[in-house]
Order: sequence, then structure tokens, then C-alpha cells
Amino acid sequence: MPWELTVGIVALVVGLTALVVALVVLRRSRHAAAPSSGRATPADRPQRPQLAVVVNPSKESTQQAMETVRRVAGEAALPAPRFYETTVDDPGIGQARAAVRDGADIVVAAGGDGTVRAVAEGMLGSEVPMGIIPAGTGNLLARNLDLPLTDPKDALAVVLGGIDRSIDVGRVRVTERPPDEEPDDTDHLFLVIAGLGFDAAMVADADDQLKAKMGWVAYFLAGARHLHGRRMATRITVDDEEPVEARLRSIMVGNCGRLPGGINLLPDAALDDGVLDVAAIDTRGGLAGWAQLFGEVVAQGMGVQNDMRAKIGRIDHVKARRATIRVEDGEQAQVDGEVLGKAVQIQTWVEPGALVVRAPA
Repeated sequence: MPWELTVGIVALVVGLTALVVALVVLRRSRHAAAPSSGRATPADRPQRPQLAVVVNPSKESTQQAMETVRRVAGEAALPAPRFYETTVDDPGIGQARAAVRDGADIVVAAGGDGTVRAVAEGMLGSEVPMGIIPAGTGNLLARNLDLPLTDPKDALAVVLGGIDRSIDVGRVRVTERPPDEEPDDTDHLFLVIAGLGFDAAMVADADDQLKAKMGWVAYFLAGARHLHGRRMATRITVDDEEPVEARLRSIMVGNCGRLPGGINLLPDAALDDGVLDVAAIDTRGGLAGWAQLFGEVVAQGMGVQNDMRAKIGRIDHVKARRATIRVEDGEQAQVDGEVLGKAVQIQTWVEPGALVVRAPA
């Protein structure tokens, strides 16, 4: 074979090889630069993630959660977990921010709904995911994320092996209070439901000792004292619509709707739909009205709608990005079970996709 032909063949082989290598490199670089789907998989995460746990030391069950985290981290050869205890002055916001500054790959809220709310507030904008080990009375966000509620080890398995999900958060600002109440210019975050009226009065009157012994049942016992309370004159404005006036027992604004006891108050609400669900709740006729309302809530949770016009207990829904609610004389207000005191007017709005949470795969 002439040497010129041999050299040509070798050059061709080298050229083709270089072309193939270049194409592989280009393909890999494009794949690496491609935008993600917004959900991290286990392969995307550090193989030995640094866990940070914001823990409420006043909860007896959090001691078990801490021991579980230490044991599982040791068995999995993970870095030693870091623990940040909440205080009366700081229920978790500062601790969550400190954990992010310290390089945590995931920050876990171990406590009740108040701890989860505070940690979420501290995590906003960080892009670091928040995990949850439920240790409270209601565990509202955990229920709506389908997290294990009773076993810290099962909850930690989701923290380590679940997916990252971006969810909406709601905000409430009390813009007017009764004359005898202190003014408040704070924007309060909520992850599940904010409310004015019966629901907030029920939360405000729930006995702490009963909650510790009986859990969420204590709220229903407190609510029994308000079944015969007066209906409140309400003025509701959603988005750019004209205001609507009604006499109601309660007005609630939800990011999601599953409550303890298997109740789904807002069956159409979704944590990541970019809107809030406003529910207007009313009853007449004493206990008969409340009984019909309870039946209405149970039925809608099962996907059954009652279209009867003449109802003495009813719940009506509308979706909105923001809402302004005004009540005559002022009523108790609450966010995710935290009482805000009496309010004459509140403003609520949604922050879409503002929080990253670790959820079941």
C-alpha cells in the first residue's frame, strides 16, 4: 500500500475520532447547561449531605427526633448533624438562616406548626430545601405533603430520599385593628390556612394542657363554646373584583386544605398552583346549621357537591391571588394555628413557588 494512502487513512481515522470526541463533549456540556425540571433527584444532591435540624426543645417528642437524626446520620456515614434550638424570642427564623449560612444542604424543622412556619420564613429565597419531622398538635403542612406523622425515622427517610418541591406561601397583614388592640405592621407567613372569625376564636380558646393530652381534639372542644356566637358582617374583595358583603361565621384563606380528623376544607386547593382559595363559611338555625355545614365539608372532601340553594350551613369558595377582608367591630385572626389577635381588616396575598420543601418521591 502506498505510503500516501496509509497516511491518508490514518488521518481520516484520527479526524473521525476527534469529531466523535468533540460531539460527545458538546452533548455533555449542553446537557449540563440545560435548565432543570425544578425537582432535584437523589443523584443531583451531595452524596453525604450536611443536615441541620431546627428543634423546638419545649416539645417532648423532639428529643426522640434528635436521637433518630443522630443515629441515622451515623449509620449512613453522614457528617455529624448540626442542631439549632429555638427560643421564646426566636421561634426558628434566625436559626434557619444561621443553618443556611453554615452550609447546610437541607434544613429540617423538628417541631409543631409554629416551628415549621418560622423555619420556612427563614428559608425563603435561599433555595436550600426544608425538611420536616412533625412533632406538634396539628402538623398541618406535613399532612398536606403526605409526610409520615408518627415515626421520626420514616419522616427522616423522606428528608434523605425524597424530592425537592417548590410550593407557594401565603402572607397576611393586619391593616386595621380595634382601638383597644396594639397596631401591627408585620407580614405574617402562612403555609396552610389563615382565618378570621370562628376558626380563629377556636384556636385562641384551645387549652394548652388539653392540646398536650388530646392533640387536635382540643380545638374541637374549644370550638363548641362558639357554636352559638354571632355572625359577623364581612366585606370581601378578591383581586380586582367588586367587594362582596355577607354575614358569615368564618372567612378562611388557604394555600391547601387538609386538616386533622380527615377533614379537607379546601378540596380544590393545591400547594403549587400560584393562587389562594378563599372560603366563606356560614351557618344558621343553631346546631342544625352546623350539622349541615359539617356534612357539606365531609361531602366536598369526597368530591360530592351539594347544589341546593336553601342551605342553613354552607361553604363557598373562590380562587384569588390576593384578598382584602373587613369585619365589623373586629374578630380574632389566625395563621396556621397562631393567633394574631383581633383584626378589623386584613390583606392576604400569595408568593408563588417561594419555598423549596423535601417531599415524598
